Amino acid sequence: MSYFRKLVIAAGLAIATSASAGEAKIVTDVGASADWIAKALSSSGYKADFSIDSLKEIDRFFEDHAPKGKPKPNGLLSEDLGARLFSIGSYVGEVIRRKTGGKWQGNDRDPQAEVNVELKLTNGTVLWPVKRVMKRFKLGSEEGIYAYGETAVRP
Repeated sequence: MSYFRKLVIAAGLAIATSASAGEAKIVTDVGASADWIAKALSSSGYKADFSIDSLKEIDRFFEDHAPKGKPKPNGLLSEDLGARLFSIGSYVGEVIRRKTGGKWQGNDRDPQAEVNVELKLTNGTVLWPVKRVMKRFKLGSEEGIYAYGETAVRP
């Protein structure tokens, strides 16, 4: 079993047991998924330290594993694509939130909660990092994650 697959299983267990009282489960999932993918990316040779510069590594990851919007066979996006895109989106949002402040918001009753989870920054801006990651995956570098993050954290 690959290290990445073991991390997926461990993250699932952690998410299932870590929901905070009063907080939407999707919000709890965001935090656990961001931490999980940071470890998984780091173990695969990508700098994932929650810095703005680490978002360049997210772009590099997509170039390496999903050129032209298609997962490479046997690549890190060839299995569990939805969960991995959610985790990468969670990581991207956490990078921005840690730099600017803000709060994740989501509705557990929404059947698309993983896609629609939003990040409301302290300045009132609302971002949908998971949706942006999905666009980056599908459309390529023109939807760059580093540029997205760099713009979001500007004062």
